[in-house]
Amino acid sequence: MALVMDNVFSWLEDGWFAEAVRGTAYLYPMLESVHIIGIALLIGPAAAFDLRLLGLGRRALRVTTAANYLLRLSHLGFLIAAATGVAMFLPGASLIADRGSAPWKLGLILLAGLNILIFHRRTYRSVADWDMDQPTPVAARLAAVVSLTSWSGVTIAGRLLAYT
Repeated sequence: MALVMDNVFSWLEDGWFAEAVRGTAYLYPMLESVHIIGIALLIGPAAAFDLRLLGLGRRALRVTTAANYLLRLSHLGFLIAAATGVAMFLPGASLIADRGSAPWKLGLILLAGLNILIFHRRTYRSVADWDMDQPTPVAARLAAVVSLTSWSGVTIAGRLLAYT
């Protein structure tokens, strides 16, 4: 299995896009900058929504209103962060994949995605019952804690990728 993955990573590193990223002056630092903007757009609004689920602003802001405004920004941030993350991964796929924080980052992204899927497919369906001025259900509060924790972990693991 390791040999297969090594071949895949080598193939990714040898692709035209990886070569372009490696060979174009200032492209990698620009990708990093845009990646950070994507992370901010992803995690900032998601954290604000999670805090609303945890009860902050319960009497002032409907959950659905928070979701309509904040989660759209979060989705945009995810698209930006994912696209730039892949673009930065390709030129050094073997090196990055070999770092100890890589599986943590990927695993936490998957956990965050699964949390989002479960929240929207199950818990959020009954939002009309607890949209405003009602205690948030335990499942929604748990989803908020998992979200805050997993996205924080993704950020930490990502920083460790760059410096370990």
